[in-house]
Amino acid sequence: MRASAKLAIIGVGLLLGACSIQPWVKPYERDRLADPIMSWDRDAISAAYLDHIYESREGSRGATGTAGGGCGCN
Repeated sequence: MRASAKLAIIGVGLLLGACSIQPWVKPYERDRLADPIMSWDRDAISAAYLDHIYESREGSRGATGTAGGGCGCN
């Protein structure tokens, strides 16, 4: 009974402690993650260029699954 009570207290402590974890990425570090080098493509800069060419040919922009910022009023 005593060991299970200690285990329960430790478990509750761990659960409450998990709620206080701060984000790993600081606001001033987020610009590094938005760099084209950080994308999943092997050659991110070339892929961005090819996306630009594709958008120029199709006459449309966006909807390729990439995240963007701003208010979206344009």
